Amino acid sequence: MSGHSKWSTIKRKKGALDAKRGKIFTKLIKEISVAVKEGGADLEANPRLRLAIQNAKGQNMPKENIDRAIKKSDGDGANYEELTYEGYAPFGVAVFVECTTDNLNRTVASVRSLFTKYGGSLGVNGSVDYMFDRKGIFLIKQTESMDQDDLTLELIDGGAEDVVFNDGYIEVSSAMEDFGNMQTKLDELSLEAETAELQRIPATTVSVDDEQFEQVMKLIDALEDDDDVQKVYHNLDATESQMESLA
Repeated sequence: MSGHSKWSTIKRKKGALDAKRGKIFTKLIKEISVAVKEGGADLEANPRLRLAIQNAKGQNMPKENIDRAIKKSDGDGANYEELTYEGYAPFGVAVFVECTTDNLNRTVASVRSLFTKYGGSLGVNGSVDYMFDRKGIFLIKQTESMDQDDLTLELIDGGAEDVVFNDGYIEVSSAMEDFGNMQTKLDELSLEAETAELQRIPATTVSVDDEQFEQVMKLIDALEDDDDVQKVYHNLDATESQMESLA
């Protein structure tokens, strides 16, 4: 999990830049829209919507934006579809892309173009999926009053497989099947995660030199910047200096 923890740190650093570009709110609004279309606007009856709103709040999305997104989605908002793409970045780095779109042709053309432009190759479904494990990942702001040992035991009792205290945050991972149990445990402990997601964690990673790292990140950044792309997963490992270059 140490490699994944490093990438969570990068995600936080890059998150501020994404927010400035206005990209992150767009992705969150799409997730809210899909959740409403799938399960309705009733928070009590729609766990996916509760999760989407929780993640939106964690990114400091204003309440009026959240309410507007729910209302619009509950009416005649755009009908989004979810789809995934798999392939390789340069130097054998596996890439898994999750998209939400209202135009399939636009999305596949864009994703294929980005893979080609930055030296990658788009594969067929299943070409890299087996390289990733689905895990529940919860990111919680740490406070001084928290006793690490006691909290760790409580979280393990709730289904946590790993608990990492790092850089003022607590990262908790669980099996995909225990995702709901972990949410319940966090509620019992009055802990609100900044993000709570089912992520794809690489079973093995690939290391590259600094020049290669820069090339791979060009593709990953370009994919993340695409409006139809919700999440990008990969099995690239990074040195501390490579991480710092993204700050």
